[in-house]
Amino acid sequence: MTGRRWDDTGAVPPSVRAAAAWSWRVVVIGLALALVGFLVVELEVIIVPVAVALLLTVLLTPVVHGLQRLRVPHGLAAAIAVLGLLAVVGGLLTLAGQSIVSGIGELRDQALEGFDQVLGWLSTGPLNVTQTDLSGYVDQAQEALSGASSSIVSGALSVTTTVGHVLAGALIALFCTFFFLLDGRTIWAWVVGLLPRDARERVHEAGRRGVVTLGSYTRTQILVAAVDSLGIGLGAFFLGLPLALPLAILVFIGSFIPLVGAVVTGSIAVLVALVSQGLWPAVIMLVIVLGVQQLEGHVLQPFLMGHAVSLHPVAVLLSVAAGSFVAGIVGALFAVPIAAVLNTVILYLHGHDKFPGLGHEDAEPQREASLGPVAPPQAQA
Repeated sequence: MTGRRWDDTGAVPPSVRAAAAWSWRVVVIGLALALVGFLVVELEVIIVPVAVALLLTVLLTPVVHGLQRLRVPHGLAAAIAVLGLLAVVGGLLTLAGQSIVSGIGELRDQALEGFDQVLGWLSTGPLNVTQTDLSGYVDQAQEALSGASSSIVSGALSVTTTVGHVLAGALIALFCTFFFLLDGRTIWAWVVGLLPRDARERVHEAGRRGVVTLGSYTRTQILVAAVDSLGIGLGAFFLGLPLALPLAILVFIGSFIPLVGAVVTGSIAVLVALVSQGLWPAVIMLVIVLGVQQLEGHVLQPFLMGHAVSLHPVAVLLSVAAGSFVAGIVGALFAVPIAAVLNTVILYLHGHDKFPGLGHEDAEPQREASLGPVAPPQAQA
C-alpha cells in the first residue's frame, strides 16, 4: 500500500464513463415513461376525453372569437360553439342513419343473392361440392354458433360496457371543451403557476407554441379527411353502391388516423361493392381507394401536414405504427398530434424558435389557437 487515495477515474476510459452516465439516465427516463404509460392506461376513461376536448377546443376557439367580435358574450359564444358542434355531428349521424335504414334492405337482398350464387358455383363449379356437403357445412356453422352462445353473450355485455364508457367519455369531453373555451387561459395560468418561478416563462411560451401546432394539425387533418371522404364517397355514389353516404362518413372518421385510416375504412366500401355488384365494380372501388390513399400519402401529407406540423411522412407513419402498437385505435388517433406537439415544444426549449405557424421568434403566436394567459405567468404569481 502506498497510502495514496484510490482513484479509478484514470483506470476507466472516458468513453465508458460517458456511456455509464448516459445509461443510468436513460434507465431513469425509461422508468418515468413506463410509469406515465401505466397511469395513462389506468386513467384512460378520463385522459382520452380530455385529449379529445383539447382537439375540439383548438378547433372551436376561432368560432368563439368570431362570435365575440360580433359582441356575443364569452360564455354564450362558448355554449353556441359546443351546441353547434353537437348539431353538426347529430346531423351527420341522422343522415347516415336514414341512409342505412333505406339501403340496408337492398344490401341484404343483394348479399343473399350473392350467397346463393356462391353456393351454386360451389356445387356446379370445378370444386364439385354436392348439395349434401353444403347442407352439412351449413348445419355445422349453425351448431358452432349455438355452441358459442355464451361467448356471444359475454361479448354483448362487453360491448354494453364499452358503449357506457364511450357515453361517459363523450359527456366528459363536452364538459371539458366548454370550460376550456370559457376559462382556458385561467386554467393554463394555474397549471403554469404550479411550476418553479424560473421555469414558468419558458413553459408558458412552449405550451402556447404547442397549442398553435395542435390547432394547425387539427385543421389540416380535417381537410385531409374531407378530401379522402369526398373521393371515396363520390366513387361509391357513381358506382351506385348502397350506403354511399354512411361509407363517406366512415371514411371521414377513419381518415383521422393518417395514411392508413382511409385504406382500412375504404376496404369496407370495396366489400360492399363486391357483395352488392360483383367482382369488377369491387375492383374499380379498390382502385379508387388506392388512388385516394396515394393522393394523401404523396400530396396531402407531405405538403399540407408536413408544413403544418413539421413532421416528415416517415415520422408520421412510424408514430401511427407505434401508437397503434401501444394503445390500439386510440394510440393511432393521438400519436401524430402528440408527436407534433412534442416536436414543437422540444425545439423551442432547445432554442429553435422557427416553425410553421409562428414565423420567427418575435412573432406573436396565434391567439385564436392559444389556451395560454395574455400576461406572463410571473405577473400572475
